[in-house]
Amino acid sequence: MADPKGFMTTPREEWPRRPVEERVRDWNEVYVPGALLPIISRQANRCMDCGIPFCHDACPLGNLIPEWNDLVSREDWRKASDRLHATNNFPEFTGRLCPAPCEAGCVLAINQPAVTIKNVEVAIADQAWEEGFAPPRPPERLSGRTVAVVGSGPAGLAAAQQLTRAGHTVAVYERADRVGGLLRYGIPAFKMEKRHLDRRLEQMRAEGTKFRTSTAIGKDIGAVELRARYDAVVLATGATAWRELDVPGRELAGIHQAMEYLPLADRVCEGDLEVSPLSAAGKHVVIVGGGDTGADCLGTAVREKAASVTQLDIYPLPEAERDETAEPWPTYPKIYRLSAAHEEARDLGTAPAADADARLFAASTLRFTGDADGHVRALHLVEVDERRQPLPGTGRTLPADLVLLALGFSGPDRGDGLIDQLGLALDARGTIARDEDFATNVPGVYAAGDAARGQSLIVWAIAEGRAVAAAVDRRLTGGASRLPAPIGPYDRPMTA
Repeated sequence: MADPKGFMTTPREEWPRRPVEERVRDWNEVYVPGALLPIISRQANRCMDCGIPFCHDACPLGNLIPEWNDLVSREDWRKASDRLHATNNFPEFTGRLCPAPCEAGCVLAINQPAVTIKNVEVAIADQAWEEGFAPPRPPERLSGRTVAVVGSGPAGLAAAQQLTRAGHTVAVYERADRVGGLLRYGIPAFKMEKRHLDRRLEQMRAEGTKFRTSTAIGKDIGAVELRARYDAVVLATGATAWRELDVPGRELAGIHQAMEYLPLADRVCEGDLEVSPLSAAGKHVVIVGGGDTGADCLGTAVREKAASVTQLDIYPLPEAERDETAEPWPTYPKIYRLSAAHEEARDLGTAPAADADARLFAASTLRFTGDADGHVRALHLVEVDERRQPLPGTGRTLPADLVLLALGFSGPDRGDGLIDQLGLALDARGTIARDEDFATNVPGVYAAGDAARGQSLIVWAIAEGRAVAAAVDRRLTGGASRLPAPIGPYDRPMTA
């Protein structure tokens, strides 16, 4: 603890965002380049070095937050990088994309603004790359055992890197044409530029991990054939089966799933397309769903110069402060948060009818109506109470040329045939069933990430990847593993 009074003398200061009018004209990250480093040592000094650091438990990775806060306050970036990478394979991802449950669990947050843990994390990660503190770590010797990882999202990449470093020969199979899963085709570039992903993938290639793109297991390679080729298989395919909205008019043209829309915008940024076939340019856009995916659609539509953008959230407008009775510290509270996309929509006035920024809260979609050509032109909604029951006399109609459904995901996609070909057991939620060692009912086949846990956060995905790697390593070596296992398959976030 470099400054025992830091939390009393230094106010919370976050990485400043670029002006709205500037950033919506490009796809670069929303933050001011270089503006974090001058403030971050002072911010790290706000850490109280608690006797019982609840931020450890709030983060499934078990990040050693007080330790690297202290090192950053002293500007010892090399040691801070070592401590950060000891628990997290990809801190440059989590530092940009994670909603930071660790900050909700910060002891300082009991009665003050929390330490800017997420900003400290991304500062360490970026400095590590800048100073060369994240070199490839190939194994000293190979085990002679082989592992296939299916899926290249954060869970699959974490499992692959851990197993490669343990000496196993690992191949990652990805059905898309580029590696990264939703990090590549799902997360907009203004939240994380793809250069961060590409840089980490180059590190993994240098360590020995092999990547096989444009290969759908179950179609291009049979699932049983893949299992026969390798000593172990890790399934990290994600929960990509999206939820539907069963209301009249759903069949109209112009109504799309968020994950049909977002990847096309990413492909424009990659240079594959000049213009997205689903571009929001000049259209009245309505997003159904109030979560992060909906916010990603919002920021994307704003950059595509939509005529208007409104986001519907079926939940009521959250309070500005935590409800200590329902969601006491250190749980992650549902409070009103203003993402970069919502800030943009608010300042630009994209949704004149919205309750706050671009959102309509406690709003439920009743039906869609269209024109003579069968294209959607309006969304009809009604306000609902806390039990989601319609409130009489609250119906309204929004113009809608493009409707995006961001309602979450129910489990892994079965379209490729992988699950059925292997005969994998599923649990009651439709996700892949597994035992306490992450093993499925098929010998030698393991499951990790959203495919087995269900839709979750990036930190849980990376923690799952690290934990399943330890389980696979134990099986392949026939003994104890030196790889860390931060969570078990049945662990869940802290709740009241």
